[in-house]
Amino acid sequence: MKFAQKVVSRLMACAAMGMMLLLASQQASAQSSENPQVTQLLTDARDKAAQLSRDADEMEALTRSDASWETHATMLEQVREHVNQLGRIAEKLKAARERAAPWQQQAIDRMVPELKELANNTTAAIQHLNENKIRPTSGNYTEYLKENSETAHQLSDMISSFVKYGQTRARLERLEQRLEVASK
Repeated sequence: MKFAQKVVSRLMACAAMGMMLLLASQQASAQSSENPQVTQLLTDARDKAAQLSRDADEMEALTRSDASWETHATMLEQVREHVNQLGRIAEKLKAARERAAPWQQQAIDRMVPELKELANNTTAAIQHLNENKIRPTSGNYTEYLKENSETAHQLSDMISSFVKYGQTRARLERLEQRLEVASK
């Protein structure tokens, strides 16, 4: 009788341990799952950053043309608006950060400084243009535009890479679930 009780006790202990491990595994999996709202915001940020990258290239190309300072001002206003739109998306991302998966948090953390640099360079270019209403083709102004172009490309590439990572990770999780279902 004592032997049977020991066996039952050990089986119950093993079952309890198995349940604890299963719950811990599910909790870890839930914590690593992506937040769909953050995923959508990152996708929106990717699209805006790509547009901003194209704008920055066009802006830099203006320095090699015969465009007037007014044309520069119009284009800079467009760049500023896209920076502001991306900034609004970044604010939403920061607000959702605590509910995001670790990789999404990393995307947010890496995006914000790049966006701040872009905003600072855009503001400096606008101020320079407002103070020097001539056809801007040299000096600090061209450096601001060159920096904006480089930063916009880095930001766009980085956000795009994180979005691709999320898509690949989701595909992998779906495959893992399919394989687990098939193995049962």
